[in-house]
Amino acid sequence: MPQPTNDVWEVLSTARSIRRFSERPVDDETLNRCLEAATWAPNGANAQLWRFIVLDAPQQRAAVAEAAQAALRTIESIYGMSRPAADDHSRAARNNRATYELHDRAGEVTSVLFAAFKNDFASEHLQAGSIYPAMQNFYLAARAQGLGACFTSWAAYEGEQTLRAATGVPEEWILAGHVVVGWPRGRHGPVRRRPVGDVVFRNRWDNSRADIIYGAGARPTEK
Repeated sequence: MPQPTNDVWEVLSTARSIRRFSERPVDDETLNRCLEAATWAPNGANAQLWRFIVLDAPQQRAAVAEAAQAALRTIESIYGMSRPAADDHSRAARNNRATYELHDRAGEVTSVLFAAFKNDFASEHLQAGSIYPAMQNFYLAARAQGLGACFTSWAAYEGEQTLRAATGVPEEWILAGHVVVGWPRGRHGPVRRRPVGDVVFRNRWDNSRADIIYGAGARPTEK
């Protein structure tokens, strides 16, 4: 159910992670607008030490499916997740069903692998500032056009080497992230987040508001 919008505030406030997709393919023109938006992102010295690999061929989709199942085994143990019973209609069950569907259908959807060149003068965390804005631009451009998108961990854990082998990305490039994209089955946003007052400190750290308990509708598996 595409919901395109040119209102930047609507894009930001409704860019919910989409985990259920229709069978409608993403056309090249729409996908290319997302990729172009990614190239507009800020990055260190405007060096543009990034490459974006679109994964939509059968061999690469099969590798994505394998990486998704490897990631699922990891996050199940981290979050204590399991497939919900058919008669469980709680919010947690609905979220978990969407997560399982995303992983189960990983080989059916288009996705993009974001790679960043390793350099000798900065940590991987510092270099992240030159690739993650590109990923966010891609994600928001997808939302603006009515597409759904979801950041995944499939290029990490056991899936890294699977995706490297399928794409030929050399070791001197970091697999910085992976985004699934498609036409959503359902609606966008609004996102659920903690109030600004809970997370913003002015000038000094506030231990009384520095807990890491998931609250205000935010869950580990929901972005």
